[in-house]
Amino acid sequence: MIRRPGLATRLVVAQLLVVLAGLATLAVVAFAVGPPLLRRHLRSAVGAVSPQLSRHLEDAFLAAGGIALGIGIAAFLAAAVTAAVLITRRLSRPVDALADAARRVAAGDYTARLGPTFIGPEFEALTSAFNTMADALESTERTRRRLLGDVAHELRTPLATIEAYLEGLADGVRTLDEHTLDVLGVQTARLHRLVEDISLVSRAEEHQLVLARATLPTARLVDAAAAAVRPGFQTKGVDLCVMVTPGTPAVDVDRDRLVQVLVNLLTNALRHTPAGGMVTLAAEPAGRGAVISVADTGEGIAAEHLPHVFERFYRADTARDRERGGSGIGLTIARALVQAHGGTITVSSEGLGRGALFRISLPPASDRPDLQGSNVGA
Repeated sequence: MIRRPGLATRLVVAQLLVVLAGLATLAVVAFAVGPPLLRRHLRSAVGAVSPQLSRHLEDAFLAAGGIALGIGIAAFLAAAVTAAVLITRRLSRPVDALADAARRVAAGDYTARLGPTFIGPEFEALTSAFNTMADALESTERTRRRLLGDVAHELRTPLATIEAYLEGLADGVRTLDEHTLDVLGVQTARLHRLVEDISLVSRAEEHQLVLARATLPTARLVDAAAAAVRPGFQTKGVDLCVMVTPGTPAVDVDRDRLVQVLVNLLTNALRHTPAGGMVTLAAEPAGRGAVISVADTGEGIAAEHLPHVFERFYRADTARDRERGGSGIGLTIARALVQAHGGTITVSSEGLGRGALFRISLPPASDRPDLQGSNVGA
């Protein structure tokens, strides 16, 4: 395999080509144009001169020009080589550092970073882009590892239960009665729900989720979500208050998906609100769009946990949330579905014991490019 010349060689060759082109131009001008100019000036200054004197002066001129050109060539070549070496050394360090950092990242070391180069905005932009990429890869790797660990944990519990019951049935310790079938059915459903939830989040985040959109009154969505969770609220003894501000505009959404989001938020609020507390589901206009909020008077969220509540499998209190049956992915699904509708979802809390507030902002139906200019009834 033929080895290509390095950066230093190519810079030296490029400098030499520039110098040689300049010197060739200078030689052509000096030796082709110089003698006629010299003769013209001689005739203008002293009149006619003998051919011998004219030839002698031209030879002297050409000799002086040749010496000057030779010295210039040597000086230019030395300057070109020196400049190429200095530039190469200056550029090689950040290039080598970039190559080394890239090799480390390729080998799985996502902590590799580049320092400032101080050789121009182009290299600074390249360094910044590399560090941003490395930050993203490191964050993705941390999330991947945590995700694998959390998925393994979520799968372990139902699988262990199913395995224990199957072994009990095989050993004759348990009988295939209604209780056993119920336990196996519940754990199987839990596994199925986890798989479906992860698939849903992945499709939504990869923009592969197909939404059956329709323009609907916001109040209808709120009422549907409240009706779905009201029995659970009544059983636990938590009040569910529904408020829709008059004039709240209709929104263009997939009804089932957005109701799923609201049910997730309401279920999450119920899980963290003790008996005697209250959860408020409200809708109000916000500019030309609508805001749907879920507020509770429950446990609240500590400030350090607020930036992470929408992350997959994130729990502020792992043990208690698993005991309550939460998979830790419901809020991730809510965010993914809201973003798929072109909206945003935020969370706020004044601290532990002071409840939490989730707000969903949805754009008006007219902001959809395929609906602008059409009359779509609510």
